[in-house]
Amino acid sequence: MKIKPFAGVRPPKEIASEVASRPYDVLNSVEAKAEAGEKSLLHIIKPEIDFNPIADEHSQPVYDKAVENFKLWQDRGWLVQDDKEMYYIYAQTMDGRTQYGLVAAANVDDYMTGKIKKHELTRKDKEDDRMIHVRIQNANIEPVFFAYPDVAEMNEIVENFVKTHEPEYDFVAADGFGHKFWAIRDDAINARITEIFKNIPAMYVADGHHRTAAAARVGAEKREQNPNHTGNEEYNYFLAVIFPESQLKVIDYNRVVKDLNGLTPEEFLAKLSESFDVVEMGTEIYKPTKLHNFGMYLNGKWYSLTAKPGTYNDNDPIGVLDVTVLSNLVFDKILNLGDLRTSKRIDFVGGIRGLGELQKRVDSGEMVAAFALYPVTMRQIIDIADTGNIMPPKTTWFEPKLRSGLVIHKLS
Repeated sequence: MKIKPFAGVRPPKEIASEVASRPYDVLNSVEAKAEAGEKSLLHIIKPEIDFNPIADEHSQPVYDKAVENFKLWQDRGWLVQDDKEMYYIYAQTMDGRTQYGLVAAANVDDYMTGKIKKHELTRKDKEDDRMIHVRIQNANIEPVFFAYPDVAEMNEIVENFVKTHEPEYDFVAADGFGHKFWAIRDDAINARITEIFKNIPAMYVADGHHRTAAAARVGAEKREQNPNHTGNEEYNYFLAVIFPESQLKVIDYNRVVKDLNGLTPEEFLAKLSESFDVVEMGTEIYKPTKLHNFGMYLNGKWYSLTAKPGTYNDNDPIGVLDVTVLSNLVFDKILNLGDLRTSKRIDFVGGIRGLGELQKRVDSGEMVAAFALYPVTMRQIIDIADTGNIMPPKTTWFEPKLRSGLVIHKLS
């Protein structure tokens, strides 16, 4: 893999927690407006909040405002460019568990040639929207989230550095997640990191498929526009935080459905029993305990559903996934939901909201049944990416999300 250090644009230490924000895609405009303090990066990544009433986020005045605000934040000293190229370390802590990522500039060619591997399909309209933001700012304002196979020496470098150096930033955000950030100013360490990554065969997009595709496309676009292109220009790289595989934890991504396709609850349970061992668990929330075991909430009760042998294929990287099992045996076979990407009869609930959210949405009458899934593993994601397969929609949920605004990568 080809990565490089870069001269990051970032907030002074004393205001880092004020500038840093949640990513653009986890907040709607109303939520962002309510959450954004004076210095928040949300004014740059969701500038529609600066209009009253909130403006169309895809309108030209909003794009212009994004550029204006990025310049204003630099003019005011709320974002300042480092004086040299370096790597950074970014640590996130959630529920007592900490993961350490290397903040680096990843290479456009590695994405274009498939060395940076993906496991999700992207939508062109969403890619195009993200491209506009990268293009108008001439910068990667928000990072993408990558994983790589563990390298013992790399883990040791990070471990030793954070033990012997004070973090530049150290704060707990409003959601209770901890964030620490170090700048590696040692040229020898930076050079060694670059060499280590040359021997890593692949990196994997964990979160941020659209941002990754958009950043790579802007880099390719800039190449075509530069008759003197050499391959060493900053636009050949984009902002990534890269975590060792062993430190990442994927959490569950669950489903709720609006109807039972004309079946009564009793008829639905009878049909489920053809493919699952169905056990009523009562009114207490039931959390799946292993692969191919599901929790279901229906009619005020929780059930354990365990797929019967022969109903799934553990030798197939897609067939082994519980989202595939549930889709095949329930959503297709019984409920006839059609394409889950477009169906209005199903919704997806990230595990960060807890299984109580599933029960709440059914009890409210909005939904009729909920399904809790056992989370996929990083190894499953890597197996799928390595075999050139694509995950079914809404399979992975990574938490905590990367905080935006800790560092920005300029393309020139």
